[in-house]
Amino acid sequence: MASLATSLLLAILFAALSVAVNSSRATPLYTQVDITAGMIFVFVLSMIVSASVWPAVIEKMMR
Repeated sequence: MASLATSLLLAILFAALSVAVNSSRATPLYTQVDITAGMIFVFVLSMIVSASVWPAVIEKMMR
């Protein structure tokens, strides 16, 4: 659950930052497809990393 929550949070943060960059420019830098593909990429990578990090963190907290 912690891995899923972390990944969702990072994907939402990525989307918010890319939309903020797009809205601050006269000509959009990213398309909706770029933002969506980036969110999927960030989600998958963060799931891989957090799935290996969170168990160790939770185990240390249990001690």
